[in-house]
Formats: sequence, structure tokens, C-alpha cells
Amino acid sequence: MIFNQKWKCSWSMTASIASGVALISIVHLFLFPVVPSFDYFSVRQVQNSCVPVNGSDGGRSGRDWENLRPIIALESRFPVDSHGAVVYRNTPWKAEIGQWLAGCDSITKEVNITEIIGGRSCQNDCSGQGVCNHEFGKCRCFHGFSGEDCSGRLHLECNHPKTPELPYGRWVVSICPAYCDTTRAMCFCGEGTKYPNRPVAEACGFQINLPSEPGSPKLSDWSKHDLDNIFTTNGSKPGWCNVDPKEAYASKVKFKEECDCKYDCLLGQFCEVPVQCVCINQCSGHGHCRGGFCQCENGWYGADCSIPSVASSVSEWPKWLRPAQLDVPDNAHLTNKTVNLNAVVKKKRPLIYVYDLPPEFNSLLLEGRHFKFECVNRIYDERNATYWTDQLYGAQMALYESLLASPYRTLNGEEADFFFVPVLDSCIITRADDAPHLAMQEHKGLRSSLTLEYYRKAYDHIVEHHSYWNRSSGRDHIWFFSWDEGACYAPKEIWNSMMLVHWGNTNSKHNHSTTAYWADNWDKIPSDKRGTHPCFDPDKDLVLPAWKRPDTSALSTKLWDRPLDKRKTLFYFNGNLGPAYPNGRPEASYSMGIRQKLAEEFGSSPTKNGTLGKQHAQDVIVTPDRSQNYHEDLASSVFCGVLPGDGWSGRMEDSILQGCIPVVIQDGIFLPYENVLNYESFAVRIREDEIPNLIKILRGFNDTEKAFKLANVQKIWQRFLYRDNVLLEAERQKTAFSRAEDWAVEFLQLVEDDVFTTFVQVLHYKLHNDPWRRQLSYLKKDFRLPQECLGTN
Repeated sequence: MIFNQKWKCSWSMTASIASGVALISIVHLFLFPVVPSFDYFSVRQVQNSCVPVNGSDGGRSGRDWENLRPIIALESRFPVDSHGAVVYRNTPWKAEIGQWLAGCDSITKEVNITEIIGGRSCQNDCSGQGVCNHEFGKCRCFHGFSGEDCSGRLHLECNHPKTPELPYGRWVVSICPAYCDTTRAMCFCGEGTKYPNRPVAEACGFQINLPSEPGSPKLSDWSKHDLDNIFTTNGSKPGWCNVDPKEAYASKVKFKEECDCKYDCLLGQFCEVPVQCVCINQCSGHGHCRGGFCQCENGWYGADCSIPSVASSVSEWPKWLRPAQLDVPDNAHLTNKTVNLNAVVKKKRPLIYVYDLPPEFNSLLLEGRHFKFECVNRIYDERNATYWTDQLYGAQMALYESLLASPYRTLNGEEADFFFVPVLDSCIITRADDAPHLAMQEHKGLRSSLTLEYYRKAYDHIVEHHSYWNRSSGRDHIWFFSWDEGACYAPKEIWNSMMLVHWGNTNSKHNHSTTAYWADNWDKIPSDKRGTHPCFDPDKDLVLPAWKRPDTSALSTKLWDRPLDKRKTLFYFNGNLGPAYPNGRPEASYSMGIRQKLAEEFGSSPTKNGTLGKQHAQDVIVTPDRSQNYHEDLASSVFCGVLPGDGWSGRMEDSILQGCIPVVIQDGIFLPYENVLNYESFAVRIREDEIPNLIKILRGFNDTEKAFKLANVQKIWQRFLYRDNVLLEAERQKTAFSRAEDWAVEFLQLVEDDVFTTFVQVLHYKLHNDPWRRQLSYLKKDFRLPQECLGTN
């Protein structure tokens, strides 16, 4: 009876609708098997039409069916060009994707979404040692604390157990001959010294052996401390823990050079300058960043303190939750127990729910860093001005922060189209040897195995504490694998999900681990953990660009816009070329041998034997010698090589950002956006066995063809920038310090779609062109139509 009243229709109409749904269900189950092919981006899922509808939050009446706008014939309205592309927002897409985006993406309508404003309290207010998730009433404990109320204190040693041969235990980054802060497994000078809070990082406290041969590196003896050089009070050469910075800077005293300031939140040769620590979104203005973990103000929670609770001020809510209409229960005043409230907000799909995972998967990994540059895209200088890093893996942090501040974010998992699982693998791998409590010994030294375990634990957590995984077997979940070989080591339980990677190896040719770093090799991970999946599935996954530091000079001089007649070098590649060259990587497996083959043919710098490449030419540069003006060299070239390193490298981004036509040489491996953009419009692919013919092929392009590709590179280059994340930081700096750095001024002038916008566009296409999703929408009990645009096969 409730069902009939809700729909305001007769029993006969109800029966008709039910029969129709049953028929549709049968048809869909026939067309799409129980385990359908999730060929999201392939030609098999071409959508010939879309139907824009006005979305709302609830069931539809019969009139809604009658008022649908006319179907848009996509193929006829948006025909492909001579290269098989359809241009949408100045970018050549694969035809079926470009057609749908051009016809449907721009007509997305806002829908009313009921957001959940948390009101549950946590046990003992987390004892002041954690942040309360007010939606679930669960504590997220700071580093070194544990328990339901964070009252338990962990004991995290800096050193492994000692042995007669190794009195400080076997080497680990946190190894400490001084005072160990066991809440963080970090080493400091300690009480009794002039500067007790000064870090004693790694080699600082141990004896250094001089090299046996000229030019060889110094080696630390991890079995012998060097307490004199850190604790002595000798007037002319005091120990590290007693050096007065003013006297040292005035060259009045000497000190141990191996001691430096590696930890975050501190700057200066002697760590004497406290600076802003790096936190996710810098705590969104609603908390204090304590070494990487946000200590949120009352009324706020989440990894970046961006989620308001019922105790927050509505006027301070983030943009993605405003304007909101609060729904306060009539009996709210009758109970002393605070409960979650609802707030109705207008939003556009796709809607993304970001899990507030326990901090071991993100915040604790940032808080415990032993080297401030690890896994972050920025740190802060003595003025607390932003210093952007060259950390290629910083893309993971950039995307995570953009999602948390995005208008596409929702707190209502029941309404979400996608679920993002924030596991910072870039921190896990770079920190694998940081401290004993990370338990590398259980993984036989394999960082890949340790990282897999983190992802599996995150999967276990969301299956145990949330209901969203089971509704799709994880197909609507998104995981980011940023490391060298991407999702090769993803646990088998999550492979149904969408993987964001920088390395799109389909394993069609290179069907094993290709890294030269044995600790990252995934071949030895048992199949009962990893399964037998490839590294990348182009039907469901996406390759995102790596992080590139905002380059004010390159932007202001518009290197990306340099015309063809100013590019005098035909082909350019600058990078490590292997063991034939001085300081070259010694492993034959490095770059899967591809860089080495290129150098054998076209090397423009002499090898150790003094030879050049067999086909070296004046307008072809293939060199391992570090360029003094790398970006200028790229911008002076027509074609630039995109070859692998230990898995992915940042050469595609380098080429595109300086307006150079990328030449991709890596078989069976997808580059950024390659399964959604039309690469033929702006890139060249050369098979590995075609390397000897490379220059002949490139000289075969006439000026018209080169100008066409170059023009497309110059149109899409901003899609390789994490502009959204950069502008979030610019806004924070302006709010906190009323300043705009040069990089902020340059980025504010950019208007084309960036990485985050591209990512959302791909999700939007995927949302409405996935057969499983369309099947689910027909089977929903309230018969709700997709909110914006429907496709038909």
C-alpha cells in the first residue's frame, strides 16, 4: 500500500510497470551476462544517442516520461575527422567518447542530493589523541596512539633487535644511537643536549668510512656509533646536538657534514627554523597540521578536516556543501543524543564518495616520513611559502586533495556513482624501510608485497564497515596505484575496480615485472594474493599523467606554444641510456632494453668506448648527458622520445608540456589517456622492432602532418597539468598570508581542462555508458531514471 501511495498510481498501472521492468530485466540479463564485460572505453560500447532529463532526488511520475527531450543523434551530429577523432573542448577524443561528451556532458543537470552531516560522538573524545569521525562515531588516532578512544600508546622502536655483530640492529632508515621518539620511530638528540629536539637522522650518528677508491661514495658503518660527533661539547668542533647555528653559519665551528635536516616541519642546516608541515589540503583551514596528520578543530573531521559535523557553523561549510537546506527532525529537541542530520545540496553527477579510511592508509604515512620530500608534491620554506617538488609520485596527493575539495564529492554513499579509496602507495613504497614497525621482514624485502598488503587491508576495512562494495562487487570503486609498474601488484580481491595508474602495461608483450629494482619486483608475489590479472585493463582503468612541478619560466615564455619553424631538432631524448655510458644504469633489464637499443642506433654522445650511434645525425639528439636547459631543448624539437624507465617515466608529460610531438616506443603499454584520447591526432607510435627505422619514419612526415600534430599537442597540454590542485594551494596561500606567488599568477591565467577535469569527464562517460550501470538503474526498486543523459545500444 505504501508503494502504491508513493507512486500515486493504480494497481493496474503498478502491474504494468512491474511487468515492463521484469521484461527489461530479462532482456538485460540476456544481453549482459552475470559477470559482464566492462569494456567501458571500447568501440563495442558506442552510444548512438543520449536523452537529457531534468534530474531530481526521488521517484518519477508518468509526466516525467512524457517530457523527455528529443534524442540527440550523436554519430550524425558529431562526425569523426580524418584521424578518427571527435573534438570536445579543444581535445581529440576517441570517436565514441568524444561524441557522447560533445552531446551529453555539457547538458548535465543539477540534482538534489541529501548530504549526511555527522552528529555521532566518539568514546572519550578520542582522549585528545585523535580525530572523531562524527558520521560513524569512530576515532582516527594520531601516530603512536591506538584503541577505541586512542588512549593506548604504541611503542614504535627506531632500531631492530641488536645482535653482537650489530649492536644497533640491522640497518633501517630510523636507526638511532641517540633518543628514539617511540610514538613516531624518529631519532632526536634528546635531553642533556643543547638542542634536544634536533633530529639525528640516519647516517648522522654513525661512523663514516672514507671511500677506498677516488670518486667512490662514503659508506656508513651501521655497527659503530659516532657519539663524539653528535654529543661532544668541544669548543671548536661541537657535536651535532650542541652546534649553535649562528656560530656554524659564521664558520666559527665545524660540524659533521652527514648530519642534515631531513624531517618535515623543520628547515635550516640545523633544523632551527620551524615551518609549516605538509598535510592533506593543509587541513582545509579547520585544523592544525602536526607532522602530516590533521588535528581538526571542534566540529570538523576527515583526513583534511573538510567534513563539518552538526557542531560546525554552516557559514564555514566548504563550497561543495553550499548552499544547503538543513533537514532537522521534529523530535531532535526531545533527545540529548546528537544524531546525524541531512542537508540537501544541488550537485552535478558524477558523484564521488571518498572513504574516510583509518589513518594508517594515508595520514600516518605522511606524519611518519623520515625524508620530507617523500611522496608529497610540496613542502614549505622559511616564509611558509610553497616549494613545489619534483616528486613524480606527487600526482597521487594532488588528485586526492582535488577530490576532497571537489563539487563532485558527496558524503552520501547511497547516492554516489563512484567510490574513491585513498591508499597512498607512493608513501608506502618510499617509506618501506623507514622503521621496524612497517614489518618489511614479513615480505622478504619486497616493497611490492608490503604495498599489496596495505591495499588488501583497506579492502577488508571497507567490506567490514561499509555496504557499498557488495552492491557492485567493487566495480564502482577507484584505486590509485602510482608506483613504477602501476597496479601489477593489486590484490586479486579488488581487480574488478577501476585502477588509476601511470603505467598502462597490458602484459601482452612484457608479461612479467620489468623493474630493475628487485624490491619492487612483483613476480614472486604468490598468486593466492595477487591473482593472475595483468597490470592494466584498458576497458576499465585509466592512465593519469605524473606530477610535474609548476614551472613559472616555461609557462611565462610559452615554450609549449613554440611554432614548427622554431623547432630545429628533429628528434630529442635525454636520459639514462644504460651500462654503455658513464654512470649508466648497469641492469640489462632497465627500460626493458628499449633505451639501450635507441642509443645503439642514434646515440649522439660517446659511449665508454668513445663510439656514437650507428645512425647518429646532426638533428637527432639521444644523450645521457644532463641538459642544462632541458625544457628549452624539448621546446626546440619537433619529436621527443617517450620511453620507459623502471616502468613508467615522466617523458610523455615532458614532451606534451613543452609542445613537442611525443614518439612512444613501448609495445603493449598505454600512456596517459591513451584509451580515451585519439593518439593518432597528436602522437606517433613506433614498435620496438622499428627502432632502427625511427628517423626514416619521422622524416617521412611532411610539414602539414607535423603542424597538425603539433597544433593538437598545443591544444591538450593543460590536460597534463594538475592545475586544480595548484590553485587550491594558491587559494590557501592567499587566505593565510595574502600573497600570490609567481606560479599562482601564471596558473590563474590557464583556462583549459586539466587532469582533474579530464578525470571527471571520463567518469561521466563511464557512468552512462557502462552496461552494468544501465542494468542496475532499470532494476532499482524506485525505477529512477539516470539523472542526465541516457544511451541506448
